[in-house]
Amino acid sequence: MSRIGRMPIAVPAGVTVDVNGSAVKVSGPKGALTCEIASNKIAVKVEGGEVHVTRADDKKESRSLHGLYRQLIANMVAGVVTPFTRTLIVQGVGYKAAVAGNKLTMNIGYSHPVEYVAPEGITITCPDITTIVVTGISKELVGQTAATIRSKRPVEPYHNYGLHYSDEVLVKKEGKTAGK
Repeated sequence: MSRIGRMPIAVPAGVTVDVNGSAVKVSGPKGALTCEIASNKIAVKVEGGEVHVTRADDKKESRSLHGLYRQLIANMVAGVVTPFTRTLIVQGVGYKAAVAGNKLTMNIGYSHPVEYVAPEGITITCPDITTIVVTGISKELVGQTAATIRSKRPVEPYHNYGLHYSDEVLVKKEGKTAGK
């Protein structure tokens, strides 16, 4: 059995989990999230303050979806209590970022400023001009938004200019050396 899939999900106080057919809805103090279980081989039950995810058989597809849906539901339960965050660093000479409303404006070495409008459910803040913080209750949406912003100017390997995650390890390449 899946080690991840068989672990029960503890439901904290103030969070409700509703299972309606193949739809799982999690509501909490920060908001509500919904997940659609795409397979009829996975069952979700709420018993005694815990959520249990089970599978119908031991086929490869069922085994792979078992751990996946359990972790998706666990991320939803965690997100409605404590929002997820992802921090990006803007690095380069003259590179900077600013937020106005839900629009992120970045000067990242192009001839024009690059603008990005935050999707619904995501909050983008800039504590300073070289830091971008993406926050939201959906872990999937926070990660995708951060990846989309990062893709606007990937880090170049010789000077490490560009956008990168705060916990990302950057390896700087050595430049060409003069001939003999």
